[in-house]
Amino acid sequence: MNLTVHVWRQKNGKDAGRMVTYQVKGVNEHASFLEMLDVLNEQLVAKGEEAIAFDHDCREGICGMCSLVINGRPHGGHERTTTCQLHMRHFKDGQEIWVEPWRAGAFPVIRDLCVDRRAFDKIIAAGGYISANAGSAPDGNAVPVPKEQADRAMDAAACIGCGACVAACPNGSAMLFVAAKLAHMHMLPQGQPERAKRTEAMVTAMDAAGFGNCSNHYECEAACPKDISRDVIAMMNRDYTKASLGHREEESKAEGAG
Repeated sequence: MNLTVHVWRQKNGKDAGRMVTYQVKGVNEHASFLEMLDVLNEQLVAKGEEAIAFDHDCREGICGMCSLVINGRPHGGHERTTTCQLHMRHFKDGQEIWVEPWRAGAFPVIRDLCVDRRAFDKIIAAGGYISANAGSAPDGNAVPVPKEQADRAMDAAACIGCGACVAACPNGSAMLFVAAKLAHMHMLPQGQPERAKRTEAMVTAMDAAGFGNCSNHYECEAACPKDISRDVIAMMNRDYTKASLGHREEESKAEGAG
């Protein structure tokens, strides 16, 4: 396959950046999208030009590093598919392809197609730890968990933190990511003691990081490569309301006692 690829090139966070057009020749239709970029980089290096910087790691749809907007859609727009799982057979010989980094204020561009997603790390850190002392590995049936709840917890835990939900949202919201991280703990008994505190802390950290608000476009759900349901956002909103009201009641009691 021979392709025309328009790639976003940006030297650093202060550079204005621009789209640069490349001709990529000899791409195998069974190659992944990242392998196509590898071929392009090999051609650039052979000509003495600077290679394109892009994030990648496992290339198995697990790590969430392959954060690319392809033809205007995070990860290329195919259901349950990360960029590294997207194959060139989905494109046509001679096709033009536009490749950009995640576009969100909370994800500043570091270089070319690489963005800084440390804001996600700060949100996770704000959630703290589960204080339940598990000790050695318990028996699988020691803590009864209804199968429906266990399944929903596992579904939420499938989130790989790639940020596609943020890139797809017109507001740059991280609600689906944060809600998934909360849901996979709050569906289980071990996550209950800190449930209110954790919810309030992580939502506060999300707002402080500069992510936008959710306005129910649900583009996040459509772009998620792990098919995380928007239902987790509703659960997080309920938990946050309860936590906020509880916090206000505690403050009122403290003021009354004073």
